[in-house]
Amino acid sequence: MSIIIPANSAVAGGYDVANGIRLDNNAYLSRTFSEAGAGGGGGTFKWTLSLWFKRSLIDGNEHVLMSRYVNANKYVTIKINGNNKIEYRVYNSGNQCRMTTSAVLRDPSAWMHFVIAQDTTLGTAGNRVKFFIGGSRVTAFDTNTEFSQNVGGDFNTASPHQIGAYNGADEFQGYMGQICFVDNVQYDADQFGEFDEDSGIWKPIDVSGLSTGATSFFLAFEDSSALGTDSSGDSNNFSLNNIAATDQTTDTCTNNFATLNSVDNYYPRATLSEGNLLQVSDTYAGTNTGEVAPNTSTIGVSSGKWYAEMKYVSTAQHSYGRPGITSNQNGPGNGTSVLGSIPGSWGMFLASGSLYNGNGDTSTSYGSEVNVGDIVGMYMDLDNNKLYYADNGTLVSSTGISITAAASTNLGAYFFGNSDESRNTATFGWNFGGCSAFTVSSGNTDVNGYGNFEYDPSSGTFDGASKDFLAVCTKNLAEHG
Repeated sequence: MSIIIPANSAVAGGYDVANGIRLDNNAYLSRTFSEAGAGGGGGTFKWTLSLWFKRSLIDGNEHVLMSRYVNANKYVTIKINGNNKIEYRVYNSGNQCRMTTSAVLRDPSAWMHFVIAQDTTLGTAGNRVKFFIGGSRVTAFDTNTEFSQNVGGDFNTASPHQIGAYNGADEFQGYMGQICFVDNVQYDADQFGEFDEDSGIWKPIDVSGLSTGATSFFLAFEDSSALGTDSSGDSNNFSLNNIAATDQTTDTCTNNFATLNSVDNYYPRATLSEGNLLQVSDTYAGTNTGEVAPNTSTIGVSSGKWYAEMKYVSTAQHSYGRPGITSNQNGPGNGTSVLGSIPGSWGMFLASGSLYNGNGDTSTSYGSEVNVGDIVGMYMDLDNNKLYYADNGTLVSSTGISITAAASTNLGAYFFGNSDESRNTATFGWNFGGCSAFTVSSGNTDVNGYGNFEYDPSSGTFDGASKDFLAVCTKNLAEHG
């Protein structure tokens, strides 16, 4: 599992991508162009697609980035295949082009940049289609069936196209941002990003000045009421399928927020969805206490003050959920039990409000039962080694709980998380600030202006003092983590 800050989005300063979109639960964007892009021979010779994405579900199935579908014998797909490799396939009663990278992409914690650029008029076959990942050109392919010269490929034509799906199936699960399609130009990746001069990390740049053509578009997702709007000026707007205003995110390639980690799902015991923010625990058979290993956040913190919210959405019976923090990585012999049952973890038992303190699974009286519909706020102060809980914005205890210093824990960092040992399914919605699994009606940010929370992360008196708790995102981590 990833237990470090994803470096590709931790660069402070420079150009900022304000918004992205969450795709989940049969969600995708679609458009049928009214005219073909530049080219001939029934297809398009030149175009470039640039997009940033962060995966959520990594399950061995295909997840399409963009596609064009006519019928089972004529289609184009750009996808992450079942082996977690990017594949471009142009099929017209046979493969006109099929390229599959050797690189494996299976990190749900990091944003990634991908560029595919085509010009089939070129004399050199190896330059007719170029791949770039993270700013670097891809040269290693598992399969590499290249276009013949002047074969258009039937992409970018007057036919149905989808972002995030193929003919309404094989949907992408995760987040996308700054999607830029340029007709009639083959661009390299340096037109969409650059390496930071201090860190060497690849980061986005302003693409508003790029040359465009008839079917070009730029999706910036700036308007939550019209997330398919083309910001390029070419008016190539997309229709939305199972996408709502709440799927607009501030979790982007320039400010990466924590989610739950789909790789750190040990048994697995829970099903994650809604961009790894909705946690549905499976029925617990009671045959192995290890079956209640927690789901934890993608980003860990070692200093500073941090805030997250978890809503107790529903349950088939009394919930045994335990939201809290842990410094353990799940796996055999370590971190395989509910939060608070082993050293370096703490969890609040929803059924009673009791606190489990990581010392032999013993509990102490702490608050009262948390009810369905309640939102549990968690405030982690690693400067003073304290943990506080709130129920619907009211602190359970203003004196909080003493915790072990992060530097003295197994991983040297803490992760938010939740475990559930209910005998039937229970559902929990998370909000780390970049996007939420539940409706946020209040709209509170942290003191730096990041996040969108139901309750104010700085509201309350903590050990007799006011404290500013922050959203777990890379812009905050760059200064306070």
